[in-house]
Amino acid sequence: MTFESMREAPAPQVRSWPVDDLPALTPDPFLDEVLHDEPVTRIKLPHGSGHAWLVTRYEDVRFVTSDPRFVREQVAGRSVTSMFPEPVASQTAGLQYIDPPRHTRLRKVVSRAFTTKSMQRLRPMAERTAAELLEGMRRAGPPADLVEHLLGPFPIAVVCCLLGTQGDDWRQWAATAEGALSVAGDKERARAAREVTRKRIIDLLDSRCDEPGDDLTGVLAQAAAAGEITDGEAVSLATAVYVSGGHAVRNNCGSMMYTLLTHPEHLHRLRREPELLPRAVEELLRYVPHRNGVGIPRIATQDVEVGGQMIRADDVVYNSYLSANRDPAVFPDPDTLDFDRDNVAHLSFGHGPHYCLAATMARMEAETVIKSVLDHFPHLQLAVRAEDVEFLSKGPIRGPKSLPVTW
Repeated sequence: MTFESMREAPAPQVRSWPVDDLPALTPDPFLDEVLHDEPVTRIKLPHGSGHAWLVTRYEDVRFVTSDPRFVREQVAGRSVTSMFPEPVASQTAGLQYIDPPRHTRLRKVVSRAFTTKSMQRLRPMAERTAAELLEGMRRAGPPADLVEHLLGPFPIAVVCCLLGTQGDDWRQWAATAEGALSVAGDKERARAAREVTRKRIIDLLDSRCDEPGDDLTGVLAQAAAAGEITDGEAVSLATAVYVSGGHAVRNNCGSMMYTLLTHPEHLHRLRREPELLPRAVEELLRYVPHRNGVGIPRIATQDVEVGGQMIRADDVVYNSYLSANRDPAVFPDPDTLDFDRDNVAHLSFGHGPHYCLAATMARMEAETVIKSVLDHFPHLQLAVRAEDVEFLSKGPIRGPKSLPVTW
């Protein structure tokens, strides 16, 4: 097919995608359908205006997310078809809605807090915290909610340590975390909790101006003092890391534990072969549908061919990491949880310039959660039927609202 004939070819019919809540961690059948039938298609989501392209194949997703002709900055302030009536992430703060060179400048600063040395400093603290939380659950006795006792507070403790809080100060942050990290429910409560979090972050940054350090607020405070970033950018970046580090890890680890508890043969294998854990975490990251629908779109700045379709300049483009992770051309038998899978090069942390900065930390947290649970509760099992576990609804991230367990 020539370039000119592709320009003249009719575009696919626009498909309506309601992005309804699905039971537990059931893969979205819409994504399965378009990946098989029309991997670069057009969609209309429940909110916003117009339509958008949806890219679903692994190689096509990698292409779009790394090609500079697809940008995010032009999404800000524009009404595009979307899952929610308002953007989940701030369009004026953080790294989500910016492109190079500003994105490169800010990312370079934040990356100083995500060094190998920083992660080595965090792991012992994470392991101690997980052990303390699980001992608290043991004292409470079965049945117990693993989200309440471990999966909720644990990522708050870790991200607070990354920020640079002292000792048990993270417990004060955890007390307001549910409201601050919520994307649904009581908006006034969420607004108040987020304001408390913002004030805490500002206080932390102020306290670090004269205290060099490799924690996040120390890094950001020094960068602001040196004129590399503004004070407002420092606050926004710290807030974005806190929110994503708390909310996403809580739910991703919850989904992993639910998956293991509903795949007892895999759980038993990890008990027998603990050295398999890092590979198992990678396969869980690929296998678990960690979000609903799609995330932040991009805008094409030029006409670009993607997967045999011509995407025109100014078109809106969504990428599906979920479908890419189940592309049978890359992951044979993709709906099977396979700890022996040869290729675990998933896209759960994204790809290209917006690849998740905290991926190493998230992996460490997942490994710590699973290992700590296996060590402390070798006979852990669900206290209810799998189908009776309540999951979050009406939000971008999937995960169990509670996870009742017994031992």
